[in-house]
This record gives sequence, structure tokens and C-alpha cells, in this order.
Amino acid sequence: MSSELLVQQPGNSVVTDLGRFRGPHFGLPVNGALDQYSARAANILVGNEDNAPLIELTALDFRMTTTADLLISVTGASADLSVGGRTYPQWEPVSVAAGETVAVRGIRGGLRAYLAVHGSVDVPRLLGSCAPDSVVGFGVRLAKGTALKVQRPVAPLRQPYFDLPLFRLGVERPRAGREVLVDVTDGPDITEFGASADLLFDSEYTVSPRSNHIGLRLGGRLPERISSGEVLSRGVPVGAIEVPSREELLVLHRGRGVTAGYPVLAVATSLGLDVLAQARPGDRVRFRATTVAEATAAYRRSMLQLESLRHSVNTVFSLLGLHGSAGWHDLPSAACG
Repeated sequence: MSSELLVQQPGNSVVTDLGRFRGPHFGLPVNGALDQYSARAANILVGNEDNAPLIELTALDFRMTTTADLLISVTGASADLSVGGRTYPQWEPVSVAAGETVAVRGIRGGLRAYLAVHGSVDVPRLLGSCAPDSVVGFGVRLAKGTALKVQRPVAPLRQPYFDLPLFRLGVERPRAGREVLVDVTDGPDITEFGASADLLFDSEYTVSPRSNHIGLRLGGRLPERISSGEVLSRGVPVGAIEVPSREELLVLHRGRGVTAGYPVLAVATSLGLDVLAQARPGDRVRFRATTVAEATAAYRRSMLQLESLRHSVNTVFSLLGLHGSAGWHDLPSAACG
């Protein structure tokens, strides 16, 4: 029998990775996991490379069973993780025996959770990435009965005494509350909004239910453009904050098109985008100004946290005879943020 994951309750789930970094060169969005920190951590916890395919769960309950022994981890928003009916913590490796049911229920304090499997799963790729792209109709969206081939089964790892936890790595991502704080740098067109640009930092915005992986729509007091010149269509970065109408802000996320024709007021930082990935409809968002240098330093600190986690995991895995993962600096630069 082949080693497979069998989806019983898909909820709203896809197989993804860190993104299609070659995509923009061909006019395709980068896409990929919206909360990049949580996705990286999930893969690190099971000894995978950062960019290995994993499952992104959005809002709804998920359940699967397996025909093989596995090692999994679940990160991201808080949720109730159970294996074979037993409760386990997130942000730690968890051993699963063949035939056991894995359930992730009650996602809260955020919108997305990430489930990684040691050795990852076998899925198609486009331009080197398995990230779904709704525009070209590519990707693996999970449905009831979907079977994913597991590349590297792992014999059950159990603590021999009283079934105590085998891993206690002590890592956990800070949880988002009902008010979300997002760091942004100045956009190339901030001067076109004059003094009203300060509204971005002095006001509170509410996440619209119409938000998705392409962009978050936010209602609130809007800066007004004082220039009347036409903005030509041009390349825009992931995280660009635009004012396309008098009704809402638009924060372009990883599924955004590579060009747009609205003035860019500000740009959310990489870590700010991770925070926005966990924002639920109705959550309140505030923006905080930062510099490119400060944003770069914060990003490097987050990568060092993950490197420390990787070192701990690789140390434990080497003692158990399991494969570990390479550091983020050993991966292609496009996979590093």
C-alpha cells in the first residue's frame, strides 16, 4: 500500500509553499502561504526545507487520516489539534501512527493554520512552485477523498514513560487579537496625499468580508489624493497599500497582480503581511510607520528565531536518526523573503 494522506473533511484548504518567485517575470502573482513565518516554522518543526509543500487551512475545520506513520506539525492561528482522539500542542512535532485521524478544529485568534508533514507531499509544480494560482487554474485545493502521496513516512516516536511529550521546544508565535498592528514603510506616491497621509497612522480600519488572498479591503477614514494626474499601470510590490475608491483601502497581498494603476500610499513590511494574513473580517487594523532599515532588521531577527528553532530540531532529529533541514541562508535567495 502506498503512503498517503486521505482527506476526510477539507474545510477550506490548499497545498502551497512559500511562493512562485519566478512567476512575476512571466506576469504571474507570487502567491504562496500568506503567513510566511508560520509556514516556515511548520516545515522546520518536521525537518523540512522552508519551501517544502504544506497544507494551508483557512478558518474552517479540517480532518484527515493516513495510511502511513507520519511526523506532523501545526502552526499559525490557535486551533485544537487532535491525533487519534488525543489532544496535542501546536508549534511542536507530533507523531501520527498509520490509521489515526488528525483533526484541526476551532481556528481562532487568527484566520490560517499550517500543517506540515516530515518529508512533505508529492504535488505538481508550476515554475518551481506548487502554490495555487486561481487566475491560471493551477494548484491543489483539497476536497473530501483527496489523497496526497507522502514522500517520507516516519515510524511512530513515543516517549516510553507515561506517554509524555517527546518534544518540548518552547516556540510559539504571538497571537493576533481583535486589533491588528501592521508596520509599513512610505510608498512611492505618499506625497500625492499631502497632509491627509497621516490619517493612515491616526485612524483605525476594519477588515471587510470581501478580503482574500489577492488583497485585504479595509474600511475607515481614507487619505485623499491631492494630485489629479493619471497614474499609469506599473509594477507594484506585494504589500502595496492603495486607495482605489472613496470607500476603502486596499492592501495587496501575495495573490495580487503584478501591475496596477493606483497611487501607492505605503507598503506593508514582510512581517506586517504575516500579521495581515491572520486578520479576520471585522478585526480592527492600525498601521505604524517604520523605515526600510528597521523593517529589514526586524525581518532578520525573525529569521534568526527560526534558525534557532531549526538548530534545536536538527539536534533532536540527529539523535533520533531523522533527516533535518538546511538553514534559510542555504536556500535560493528568492525563497528567503
